[in-house]
Amino acid sequence: MFALKGLRDFNALDSDDREIVFYAEDKGSWVFFEPIIKELLEVHGKQICYITSSADDPVLTNQREKIKAFYIGSGWIRTYLFSTLETDVMVMTMPDLETYHLKRSKATPIHYVYVFHGLVSTTMVYRLGAFDHFDALLCVGPYQIKEIRASEKLYKLKPKTLIESGFGRLDSIIEEARNRPRRPVRGKEKKSILVAPTWGDQALLETCAFELVDILLENGYQVMYRPHPMTLRHRKKSLMELQKKFGQYKNFEYEVDVGSQESLHAADIMITDWSGIAIEYAFGLEHPVIFIDLPRKVNNHEYKKIPLEPIEVAIRSKIGAVIPPDRLKDVPKYIEELCSNPDSFAREIKKIRSESVYNLGASGAAGAAYIASL
Repeated sequence: MFALKGLRDFNALDSDDREIVFYAEDKGSWVFFEPIIKELLEVHGKQICYITSSADDPVLTNQREKIKAFYIGSGWIRTYLFSTLETDVMVMTMPDLETYHLKRSKATPIHYVYVFHGLVSTTMVYRLGAFDHFDALLCVGPYQIKEIRASEKLYKLKPKTLIESGFGRLDSIIEEARNRPRRPVRGKEKKSILVAPTWGDQALLETCAFELVDILLENGYQVMYRPHPMTLRHRKKSLMELQKKFGQYKNFEYEVDVGSQESLHAADIMITDWSGIAIEYAFGLEHPVIFIDLPRKVNNHEYKKIPLEPIEVAIRSKIGAVIPPDRLKDVPKYIEELCSNPDSFAREIKKIRSESVYNLGASGAAGAAYIASL
């Protein structure tokens, strides 16, 4: 078994060779770890181990000298490794440590560090107690620190170490945008619309995506549909139906590689429901977002006990427009209005972004400095 070999090879390492371990739930985790790992290798001279549950994770085949990568799958081998792990620091993007089958190690004291994989709040979309068993959180902005401290007070939890880190994914989007030639403002017939919903029974695909895409195509827009990774796993039939209906249109594209930034940079505007990628898109590219006002994605039904409005709720009208699902025919009008004054919109976004995100452009340095200090 490939995963069993990964476990054996990892356990064969000397303790000095595995003082810092990163765990990747899937191959998409790398984009959140990369800025931190780069700083650890190049600035702090550290060596890291990278254990992944994805057999096709590029890190497995593109290893650097100071990165040792191992595939451990997502079954009992992963569970066993977690419970017997011996290292100094474990860095993860997967929440809910101790809640399900992945537990803190019983073999040795380990400092568990959580890296956020979205700019959303910590209250509404994460499960209750999702972060309770981590020692430290690399927070993306002040709103997360306020929420975590409020939660600790409410539930009488031991205070965690909260680092003013920032968000590496946002940094990479901004950097990529700087390296691309600036696109001219497009006319209506050439505007590109990125449809990027979240997943779940009440999300866009399951409710009104077909009608929305139909309206956009009829109005001459270039439409790119980017499904959520969980939709790719659990809604394959619906996605096949979407491709079958619209695949013959020349101005319809379906993005398979959801880890790619290509569609983000190609789009003039995004349409979503409650996907966290909306904030990444608006903050990273300074472009507007249209939100179809479907039911909120709530995984913690006690979130209202924290008297702080989640950023994904508060920010919607500031970075675009909110449209009821029974007014989809008005979407083209909103597209033209929101794209009519891009410079003014960009100025407003920069102001909101500076108030919401730590260490813009330097999140990797902040996160790596903390990890290295351990």
